[in-house]
Amino acid sequence: MAFDKKLLDVVACPVCKGKLLFNPQQQALICRFDRLSYPVREGIPVLIEEKATQLTLDEIEALK
Repeated sequence: MAFDKKLLDVVACPVCKGKLLFNPQQQALICRFDRLSYPVREGIPVLIEEKATQLTLDEIEALK
């Protein structure tokens, strides 16, 4: 099941309430401000802070 990019208009980072970006290679939603990557499993974003992985500054810069 593919992630519906229309969801990006309504979902937000659960930590800072900021905008999320979709990374199709990792199947994840990225919060650049908090440097968190939320997994997307079977097309459903898992927006739980404990399930997110921390990203390095280099990983965030590579997304640009």
